[in-house]
Formats: sequence, C-alpha cells, structure tokens
Amino acid sequence: MDLDVFVTAHSAEWDRLDALLRRQRRLNGAEADELVVLYQRTATHLSLIQSSAPDPQLTGRLSQLVARARSAVTGTRRASWRDVTTFLGTGFPAAMYRTRHWWVPAALLSLAVAALIGWWIGTHPEVQSAIAAPDELRQLTRPGGDYETYYSSHPAASFAAQVWTNNAQAAAMCLVLGAFLCFPVIWILFLNMLNLGVGIGLMSSAGRLDTFLGLVLPHGLLELTAVFVAAGTGLRLGWTLIDPGPRTRRTALAEEGRAALGMAIGLALVLFVSGAIEGFVTPSGLPTWARITIGIVAELAFLAYVYVLGGRAVRAGERGDVAEAEQSASVPIAA
Repeated sequence: MDLDVFVTAHSAEWDRLDALLRRQRRLNGAEADELVVLYQRTATHLSLIQSSAPDPQLTGRLSQLVARARSAVTGTRRASWRDVTTFLGTGFPAAMYRTRHWWVPAALLSLAVAALIGWWIGTHPEVQSAIAAPDELRQLTRPGGDYETYYSSHPAASFAAQVWTNNAQAAAMCLVLGAFLCFPVIWILFLNMLNLGVGIGLMSSAGRLDTFLGLVLPHGLLELTAVFVAAGTGLRLGWTLIDPGPRTRRTALAEEGRAALGMAIGLALVLFVSGAIEGFVTPSGLPTWARITIGIVAELAFLAYVYVLGGRAVRAGERGDVAEAEQSASVPIAA
C-alpha cells in the first residue's frame, strides 16, 4: 500500500470526523449519522495502516481520533455489578477452561518435578547436608520446628494478607512474563516446585512427611492450582507469539493478553480464598483430617467452577475476552 496516496485519499474524511467531534454536542441527526459512518471508516483505515504500512505518527493520530469517536458513539460506560457477575459467571471460568490444555499438563509435570526433587533430597543425606547444617535441619523438621511454626508465627489476618499478596504477585508474574517466549514462566514454576520438593524431602527424611502434607494440603491444593492456571495462561500467551494460528500475531496477542489480564483479576480472588485458608485453617486446632477436607472441598469447588461453568460458557461462544464493542477495530487480513 502506498501510504502517501492513502493519506491523500482519506485525509479529508479524517479532518471531517475531527470537526464533527469538536462540536458533537450540537450535531443534528444527519451529522450524527455521518459521524458514525466516518468513525467506522477511520477504524478500518487505522487497521489497514497498522497491518500494511505502519507509520508511528499517523497511527498515533488515527488511534486518538478513533478513541474519541468511539467515546462519542458509544458514550461513557461505567462498570456495574452486572459486569462483575458476568465476569465471574462466564468470562473468568471460560478463560480458565480454554487454557486447560496448558495448565493441566503444567500442573502434572510440575508436581512430578517436585516429587522427584523430594525423593532425591529425602534419600540422599549428602544433598541434605548441602542444604543446611545438621542442627539447622533438625530445627526445621523437629516437632514444633520451623516448618510447623511458620503458619502460626504471625496473627492470622496479617499472615493471610501477606500470603495473598505474595501469591498474587507470583501469579501476575507468570501471566505477564509469559509474553517473553515462556522461559520466565518455566523458571518461576521450577522455583516453586523446588521449594515444595525441599520441604517434602527434608520432612520425609525425618519421618514426618504426614505432618508436612497435613500443613500444606489444606491451602496448597487451591493455591498451587491457581499458580498452575497462571503459568499455563502465561505459557499460552508466550506461544501465541510463536504460533498465532489463523489470526495475525498482533490480533492474537491482543486477544490472549486481554484474557490474561482478566485472569489476573480472577486469580487474585482465588488466591484470596487460599490465603484465608492458609491464615485461619492451616494453623488452627482442627484435626488434620478436617483441615485437609476443607482444602479438598475448596479445590473441588474450584474445578467444578472451571469445568462446569467454564465449559458451559465456552460452548455458548464465550472466550473470556472483553465485549466485542470494547475491542479494537480490525479487518480481515489475507494470509
């Protein structure tokens, strides 16, 4: 596409749209219709320029013009409780359901890595001695040691808030860093599994693996699942850069990026629940079976939320993206 010819052919339309926007409150019916038509045309022009002959200055000008026109045509939109219920009832579970082919394998492989690390540490005393001195290891693993007192070392409310913040940051990093070709997400997953594997190995070597699992499982089931979902979404986002499929790379990245942003908000709520369990249930005086049961119930409820609500929403056409009216304008691009 010859950009100069294109600008010459359509600049009058852009100027006219700008003029209508400057006096949008005083438009008559015919002028309002003209504004809508010019907005649609300019959005198409912007998409063509971005895909065929990107020019930063012209793209910036038209992007601003299209944004102003969209605001004038659609009006200012405010979030409502209906948006929240729609997001939690369809958008968020649909996004998680769509990415299940990424986060379920990531979960299984990660847990296998953690188990392997735990077995290696638990069966090799020389590895344990490389982690810490014998006195320090005894302090970690003995009854009433650091592994047990960790969950009750701070007031429950502040501990839950701290755990929630840390886990939400880890999930957000998985989602954001996925755009860097997946490698940072894999590293974050490995670090999390390394920490889990060390705990399994050290406590199993001390004959107290049951105690360790009784402390980890109540909150860890839901917490790790949320991290795996974030990691799987980040990996999908990174793979989109490599293989966008039938979409243009820009369109694919925009769609998956918007879904990932919504996932970050939804997973923060999931991690809030796991943080509350870790702060109030894990260190409580409840029997171990009762604490683990609470964790299992929370995990099963989450999986039902994903597979029942999410599956139903996806079959109805939901993709977990923002509403079509709020997406950037685009036109079909020939392959």
